[in-house]
Amino acid sequence: MNIYFWGLLVSIAVYLLVGNYAGRKVQGLDDYYVAGRKAPTLLIVGTLVASFLSTTAFLAETGFAYDGYAFLMLALVAINTSGYVIGALFFGRFVRRSKSLTIPEFFAKRFDSRAMQVLAGFTTVIGLTAYLLAVTQGGSILISDVVGIPYGVALIMVWLGYMVFTLYSGSRGVVLTDTIMFLLFTLVSIVAFPYLLGEEGGWNATLSALATSEAKPGIVAWHGMTGEGAYWASGKDALIWALVLGVSWSLVLAVSPWQTSRYLMARSEHVVVRSACISGLVLAVLYVVLMMSGAAVNLVNPDIEVSERVMVWAGMNMMPAFTGTLLISGIMAAALSSCSTFLSLIGFSVSNDIVKSTRWSEQKTLRMSRYIMFFAALTSLILAYFQPPAVMWITYFAGTLFASSWGPVAFMSIWSRRISAPAAFVGMLVGFVINIGAKLLDNAGMVALPVYLDPFILGFASNLICILVISRFTQPTTAALAYFEAIRRTPEEEFDPAEVKKTLVWPVVVMVSGLAIAGLLVVFYAIPYAAALGRDFSLLSGESLLSIGYGTSVFCVGLLAYWQVRRVYGRKAALRAIPTRHSEAHS
Repeated sequence: MNIYFWGLLVSIAVYLLVGNYAGRKVQGLDDYYVAGRKAPTLLIVGTLVASFLSTTAFLAETGFAYDGYAFLMLALVAINTSGYVIGALFFGRFVRRSKSLTIPEFFAKRFDSRAMQVLAGFTTVIGLTAYLLAVTQGGSILISDVVGIPYGVALIMVWLGYMVFTLYSGSRGVVLTDTIMFLLFTLVSIVAFPYLLGEEGGWNATLSALATSEAKPGIVAWHGMTGEGAYWASGKDALIWALVLGVSWSLVLAVSPWQTSRYLMARSEHVVVRSACISGLVLAVLYVVLMMSGAAVNLVNPDIEVSERVMVWAGMNMMPAFTGTLLISGIMAAALSSCSTFLSLIGFSVSNDIVKSTRWSEQKTLRMSRYIMFFAALTSLILAYFQPPAVMWITYFAGTLFASSWGPVAFMSIWSRRISAPAAFVGMLVGFVINIGAKLLDNAGMVALPVYLDPFILGFASNLICILVISRFTQPTTAALAYFEAIRRTPEEEFDPAEVKKTLVWPVVVMVSGLAIAGLLVVFYAIPYAAALGRDFSLLSGESLLSIGYGTSVFCVGLLAYWQVRRVYGRKAALRAIPTRHSEAHS
């Protein structure tokens, strides 16, 4: 057994120890499902980022960068990270007010409809089972490569690791381990970065060598590789793909159950907004590091057959043993944290949203949740064994299911009085079915969908049309309207002047960071790239526009957050602060 194996073993052991500690704190459903609703900003940031990144980022997307699409991924990320702030401001903080145990339960309350809860529960189970499958495969590939054991044996090891932990500790354990693992893989990604660039003598030399690569021409162009043998025939097709997936994944980050359910654990609405700002900024920075890391491995080994293994190979061959061990342990941490999140949400949805009985006690509900999680984990194990690994594409398929089925319903549940339960039900169902059906037909070769008719777009548009048409002929119930009005009222405790002041700091940090990111990418990417190709630098080149757009998108979401916090909380908080200032003056 090598040092990398022992590193993995230690990380799994820590994971289980934390889970055991958290499991002993579980006293009831609130503890098990939503961590007692007391989580501070750091824990919410940790679980948001850890549950999103998983092996998709560290294995699949870095492999995508290695294949020739490093900066195209940044075009996608520039859009999708906005979903954190948009979701928190226009959906997440309202969901938190509902005091629900799950997001499907929120839909049931909002639309006065048990059927909505069941449908949302089913979509959660189907979508997250696919996502769990992808992440389980990613973790198994990692162990198989590092330890040199058969994929099936590695699969069982990963499965046992997250299954035992999640069954016992629930969301209280998940949020703690997510945060520990988030800190680990973020730190390790940054520490490992210089080693991946060091072969060519640093950033500029690496970028120049990649820009002039003959093996993969265009690997660090804004559009990546295009033409014969590439994923896309032209830069235009590549850009449309990035924009469509970017919008889709911004909706995933805004409304999907494994992201918005984290806000149910938050201590306050201010924690929701702060954590969204920080999470989006962290991802924007981390993706620049990860994508350049994946591309840089080409300069040492351009012949890795399975690109999803590129970071594992780099950790074992391009870094000192200790740093490589930390990197591989960080990737495993990302895998286990996501697996535990998805498995817990599957169990919660089945027991609370699909088969819930009013006759069950809290203890029986807890017991049923654990039984259901076990069978869900067993199902994912069987599927992962027989389904050939395809981490990135399974993840993208599963994620966009929620964008097309939940997106319109989620936002309209907060911002439309007219949307009725029948309209929401049909819209969610149609969006889900159209997305799956179009994807299956496309994969089977029965239809050839152009980039601009992605299954997400077809599902989303069908969903929205159904909602608008059916809402014209149906009415929301009195209970649904009353609940709508109730969640639109901001709780008085959220107007605390001190809390508002602390919250406003983070949008400013995001705005300043966005401007800095834009400037740094122009200086360290667009200008050196043009120089490497012997071109005159232009602010209108694709690389310059990508650099400026990437930072500007970060700036804009910070500006949006600042404006909304001032609008929603600031004025009343300022009025509250006046008596305090007067009393201080008199004293």
